[in-house]
Amino acid sequence: MDILFLVIVVFLIVLATIDLVVGVSNDAVNFLSSAVGAKVAKYRTILFVAAIGIFTGAALSNGMIDVARHGIMLPEHLSFYDVICVFLAVMVTDVVLLDIFNTLGMPTSTTVSMVFELLGGALAIAVIKLFSGATSSNGILLSLGDLINTEKAFSVIIGIFLSVAIAFVLGNIVQWIARIVFTFTYRVNGKTTNSEGETDGLISSSLKIGIFGGIAITSIIWFLLINGLKGSSIMTSDVKEAINDNTWLILGGGFTLFTIIMTILSAFKIPVLKFVVLLGTFALAMAFAGNDLVNFIGVPLTGLDAYSDYISNTTGDATSFKMTSLMNSAQTPTIYLIIAGIVMVIALMFSKKAQNVTKTSVDLSRQDEGDEMFGSIGAARVLARTTQKTAASITNHIPKSIVTWIDSRFNSNAAVLPQGAAFDQIRASVNLVLAGLLIAIGTSMKLPLSTTYVTFMVAMGTSLADRAWSRESAVFRITGVLSVIGGWFITAGAALILCFLVTNALFFGSFVAMMIAIITVIILLFRSNINYQKNNTQNKTDELFSKIIHCDDKTECWELLCKHVRSITKENLQLVAEKYEALTNAFFYEDYRTIKRTTIQTESQRKEIKRQRRKQIIALRHIDPILSVEKGTWYFLIINSLAQMVYCLKRMGEPCKEHVGNNFSPVPNIYIDEFLIFRNEIVNIINRAVSIENIEQIRDEAAKLQSNLSDYRKNIIHDIHTKHVNIESMTVFLNLVQESQELLSALRHTMRGEKKFEEQ
Repeated sequence: MDILFLVIVVFLIVLATIDLVVGVSNDAVNFLSSAVGAKVAKYRTILFVAAIGIFTGAALSNGMIDVARHGIMLPEHLSFYDVICVFLAVMVTDVVLLDIFNTLGMPTSTTVSMVFELLGGALAIAVIKLFSGATSSNGILLSLGDLINTEKAFSVIIGIFLSVAIAFVLGNIVQWIARIVFTFTYRVNGKTTNSEGETDGLISSSLKIGIFGGIAITSIIWFLLINGLKGSSIMTSDVKEAINDNTWLILGGGFTLFTIIMTILSAFKIPVLKFVVLLGTFALAMAFAGNDLVNFIGVPLTGLDAYSDYISNTTGDATSFKMTSLMNSAQTPTIYLIIAGIVMVIALMFSKKAQNVTKTSVDLSRQDEGDEMFGSIGAARVLARTTQKTAASITNHIPKSIVTWIDSRFNSNAAVLPQGAAFDQIRASVNLVLAGLLIAIGTSMKLPLSTTYVTFMVAMGTSLADRAWSRESAVFRITGVLSVIGGWFITAGAALILCFLVTNALFFGSFVAMMIAIITVIILLFRSNINYQKNNTQNKTDELFSKIIHCDDKTECWELLCKHVRSITKENLQLVAEKYEALTNAFFYEDYRTIKRTTIQTESQRKEIKRQRRKQIIALRHIDPILSVEKGTWYFLIINSLAQMVYCLKRMGEPCKEHVGNNFSPVPNIYIDEFLIFRNEIVNIINRAVSIENIEQIRDEAAKLQSNLSDYRKNIIHDIHTKHVNIESMTVFLNLVQESQELLSALRHTMRGEKKFEEQ
């Protein structure tokens, strides 16, 4: 029996390693997005700075894991078997949930997921105890308050709402003030602009940036003292007391010193803001590792402590041995912290999922228009309209001269951004400094603010203040923010419910259920990784689009756009050929699952074409206006014809799915054999059309085949009226033939558009 418990504890430790990798992938967005979005340095350099911060934070952390030990559940009334069920359920739920969110590219909070998993597991055990009439050592019936630390759970929930609202509002206000001061032209010639829009002198420019840098550096240092080092071994009670007693002296002295230093550096045109952003990245990474490490290794190490206590003092009954020892605080051995730090650094350096999650946060706060990751939902559309009307109403009551002056300070067209940057270094600095300040203030006030929530919502607030959400992109950005926020709350609910159910299954299913859970999580992680690798193949068309957006040479933009259109057309024609062949085969051979899968894929392709249309319309703005007008007509012919081909597949698929799903009579073999000849020719023509060579010849062949299909369709109609054929099956078959004709017609239009679009 004991050996099985050892296997479970070892598995918990293995899951802790996986959780470190998955957790770092998810939380990397907290400290990477600002530096990556502003392109302050090469990606590897930013990773190196963050890696140093992570390792330092992990090594200096004292490893207090009280949240896992007795922060949510109260283990003095729980047996060793009870806590093992809870810990295994927590780790299984945590790894699976976080991996799902990472794969979807959605940031979520490891703190909240762990707390709600512990709450769900503890609640499951509490319900079991209460229904079984469990008593304390004094013979008194246990209550819910004896088993669960409800106060801690409620404080976390309150912290969620506070952090989301406060971070967004303050991010908006602070960034608005910063932009009024600096505008978007602060980097031109190393100088800033004054209230009249004129270039400031060297002293004035240096002083502005110096004061901003002084505030930023002082805030970051204070954040490191209060938050980054709060759990470290060097932060003794005497040091904490000294910091608390001299807070204003430290802040005032630091501000004065750093303002002088930053002003001097700015006068010599040394990039002060780059230093601020990199230091902020280091600080947030350090605080993340020092404080959130418990989220990843707290539960497994508590399980190890529980097992050690059980083995040392047990009488052999795991269901009666109480975990009173877990009520005491424990410190993690330094070697564990160093190993955890190394694992986190390796995960950060090599995780593709970390880049994916960071991309979500950066894309939602991007200054310019581009490839929007999200569509639009009703709530986002209502919010966008309401906000626009409110803003217009407020603007009408402000003197026009003031509105004009403010608009001049927010002229993003004058921004000078590095190649590929999503926003400038002013905003990146505000993101990091404000996030650090809010987290530090929350820590000092004992408020359980989530690092993920604060950093993400500050970034959203600053991007809104910078007018990065234009009328063309606002609804997509709002949808993205609502999706991410919704994902956070779904995480909390899903973590609680899923862990509650898993804990019950483990408790009543004993070792059989535990082994099934272990095998299940291994399979899920393996499949998730394979699926992610398939979906994460780098699409060169997206890289081309990014080059077009950031290209200043209109001739080069045109060449890149031609490549992009050609690539999208080729990809969609190949998909149409594959789906058309799969759909017709599935209909004739009554393969319902393939028909259903193909119709779902067709709908996804339709949405993708719609997204590509929007991207390429944006790209058309970057070429010569006269050329854009001339080629725009042919571009729309291409993209609309591709969309029409997909609609043909959709109109084929729905009747076929209904027919086969209802198990109606199949099409007679004689008609199948006749049609397959046409079908194979159509697939061959579409595949040949992928190449833009011999366009006229292929169009002529398609027209001839279209005419032959028309004659064949008339023969089918004649047979329906004169022969004893099944009306249901022949009606669907007739629709298949008609849509095949339309498919060829749309293909001919696509090829004509391609030819005209490419002509010089």
